Amino acid sequence: MPASSLPIQLLLGLYLGLLTGIVPGLVSWALGFTFKYFTGVSIPGFGVVVLALAVAGVNGGLLALNDQTIRNSANGTALLIAIIVVLMISLYAHSKGDAMGAALPKRLTLRQLTERTLSTDAIDLTAGRGRVKVTVAGDVADIEGYPALPADLRAEVRAFGDDFAADLPLSELEAAVAERLRAEYDLAEVTVRLDERGRATVAAAPPLAGISSRVPDGKRAVSLSVLLPTGIARGDEITVVTADGDAVDGTVVAARTDGVKPEEKATAATDGGTDAPPAPSPTTTGGDGRLTLAVDRSVATGLLDADVRRLAVRSRGTRREFELIALLRRAGKRFRRFSVRDDGPLDGHTLREAAVRDEYGVAVLAVRSGGRWRLGPDGDVRPEAGADLVVVGTREGLDRFGREVAA
Repeated sequence: MPASSLPIQLLLGLYLGLLTGIVPGLVSWALGFTFKYFTGVSIPGFGVVVLALAVAGVNGGLLALNDQTIRNSANGTALLIAIIVVLMISLYAHSKGDAMGAALPKRLTLRQLTERTLSTDAIDLTAGRGRVKVTVAGDVADIEGYPALPADLRAEVRAFGDDFAADLPLSELEAAVAERLRAEYDLAEVTVRLDERGRATVAAAPPLAGISSRVPDGKRAVSLSVLLPTGIARGDEITVVTADGDAVDGTVVAARTDGVKPEEKATAATDGGTDAPPAPSPTTTGGDGRLTLAVDRSVATGLLDADVRRLAVRSRGTRREFELIALLRRAGKRFRRFSVRDDGPLDGHTLREAAVRDEYGVAVLAVRSGGRWRLGPDGDVRPEAGADLVVVGTREGLDRFGREVAA
């Protein structure tokens, strides 16, 4: 069969390329959009080329590019042009899908799709806001590398049960339960794994030190038999007023109400007429008990011999920054501090030029340059290499920001 003229080969190649390139183009667009929207990752161009050739080969037989006989046939020129057209369509469609995935507001992430959630049956809505009762399921395991838990401490951890906010992601709820267990039982280490019904699988390590580890340098621990108010917890600031009128300031190291373990708070049943089990709590229940305070050395001896008239709990005020952190953590956000890398995307460029929020999905809360902090910087701030940044965002966004921008 005689070879067609070059114009005819060009037209035939364009026709075959457009006809065969529709499916590879759609696949390239879909993959580009999906990867960019859910993961923030762009598929490399080489991967798009390989994928487009494979799809086109299945769709229209254009893998004949690899066949020497067909390449040298009468229609070889048309096939080569068709393959080039398919690749151009696929690369263009991928770039558009990638750009659309980056520009579209992120209402759903891969982390949200794979994140475990609580069962609605485990959430109590009677209190006006969702709460979940977390209990320990099964035996409390030991952590390798630590001493084994004493039997009595293991039983206390096993009996743990408390309410937590149900609007936290399950991973955040696990961290909150672990922190509560660590604080209440002074555990050296603890790991928590929750199921969808709020049942916790716990592994824990016993305390590595006693009260001495909680007494600051320069202080002495003094134990007093006093009438304790309800709600005293470790770390509270207390003023002890003696019968002589002296006032001694101290920090609570430990407190317990007589007849109640330090980690327990007796609760009465509100229905059914049955006794409810004691619920672990880091606070006292009120009444006669023992209070251990960390006080200055100069007053420790005198306080041991004095008669205590009353206790006064000193207010430390409301920490709005902690409330803000709690709200951000519930939204899945984290804080990290970075130093700007030399010759990195931010070195010598403004925050607006680097498109920090759009490119990495994070926000810069503060910049320190020249020894001075600047809070809430605008887009015209130009960090130099070595400048410190306080950044808020998701774990994934902060990890990527740290890899590409930070030293």
